[in-house]
Amino acid sequence: MALFRVPCSFPSTLPSSFPKLLSPVPSFSISCSSKSTPNQLKNEDDDRNTDKPKRLSEQSSWETKDSEGKDYLYRLGQEADNMNIAVGAKAGVIDDLFTGDFLGKDSDIVFDYRQKVTRSFEYLQGDYYIAPAFLDKVACHVVKNYLAHILNVKVPLILGVWGGKGQGKTFQTELIFQAMGIVPVIMSAGELESEWAGEPGKLIRERYRTASQVVQNQGKMSCLMINDIDAGLGRFGNTQMTVNNQIVVGTLMNLSDNPTRVSVGQDWRESDITNRVPIIVTGNDFSTLYAPLIRDGRMEKFYWQPTQEDIVNIVHRMYEKDGISRDEVVSIVEIFPNQALDFYGALRSRTYDRSISKWVEDIGGVEKLGNKLLRRRKDEELPVFTPPEQTVEALLESGYSLLREQQLITETKLSKEYMKNMDD
Repeated sequence: MALFRVPCSFPSTLPSSFPKLLSPVPSFSISCSSKSTPNQLKNEDDDRNTDKPKRLSEQSSWETKDSEGKDYLYRLGQEADNMNIAVGAKAGVIDDLFTGDFLGKDSDIVFDYRQKVTRSFEYLQGDYYIAPAFLDKVACHVVKNYLAHILNVKVPLILGVWGGKGQGKTFQTELIFQAMGIVPVIMSAGELESEWAGEPGKLIRERYRTASQVVQNQGKMSCLMINDIDAGLGRFGNTQMTVNNQIVVGTLMNLSDNPTRVSVGQDWRESDITNRVPIIVTGNDFSTLYAPLIRDGRMEKFYWQPTQEDIVNIVHRMYEKDGISRDEVVSIVEIFPNQALDFYGALRSRTYDRSISKWVEDIGGVEKLGNKLLRRRKDEELPVFTPPEQTVEALLESGYSLLREQQLITETKLSKEYMKNMDD
């Protein structure tokens, strides 16, 4: 655009030769534009005369209003630390220019990693035995929670499975998950404490919402499972209660009372409704937990003590591929009574010791073990490992060896021997 202006007045003193009849020339401007239409000029005038903010783009979804009249950026800004990990620069959610074929990849490169908090059970290969009583209790709890909205009863959100050590509480639960097609989110007692106050409670709420998203996005049943909860929350002797212990207990109690309203730090929104998913916890002694947490309205308790029939069936499925008959399994269980289920699994593992020692000798001894296992050439193969032939005699020998180790630990208390002079 070129602009020319002619002055409206001349100097007061004019040359005598200048014509006297010349009148003052009014000011005017000339605008030059390559493409200007009457409609465009009218729109520009309208834009200059209005205070309405201009949109980023007519096709942009950033300024789309939600049910509360707030745009997407405002809603994300209100969420603490942007905890909504399921919404980022994802195709179909934000402009496809940044997430579609143009750039080729979703910009949230860790989205798939974040979803791995769910557990799959491809490693559970084989025909395992599920105790009917255990299956009935877990399946009934899961179904009741998914039907809670149509049942006219108070349904506890938490199922507490407790009992002796090594009785297969976690393993039986995972077998049931596999059989029912449940995709669980699993936590351990080690995640119930942190150097930052409030982090474990926040993590539980995040995992609970993740299980809810599995139901919503994948159409599969899910649940939150916390293993060995008494190891993280239980009070033994003079153990110290921390702020995180209190927050975790309060979080679980709040989830039990309000399972569909779960906050991870953002402002409450009426449209933010979480799907109810059951919670299953395992432990050894629930008497060490905070009493209001385990009350009947919040937690349904199930004491798991496998019967003789359950133990025989579980151990027989364990030894069946080794050619051990059911009658032989019964004799082994009778010779080693009052043992946990993991004891019979340790019997079979102990029988491999001699075969492994022979295999180490075949590769050149312990001196060459590191080179053979970790630094061998790609085309170099390890010697074939031949599993031992399982017999009742070998299993009994392993059992007696394990019993001796148990008795030594029980009878030999070296800590008291070392600290006997401390009491004086």
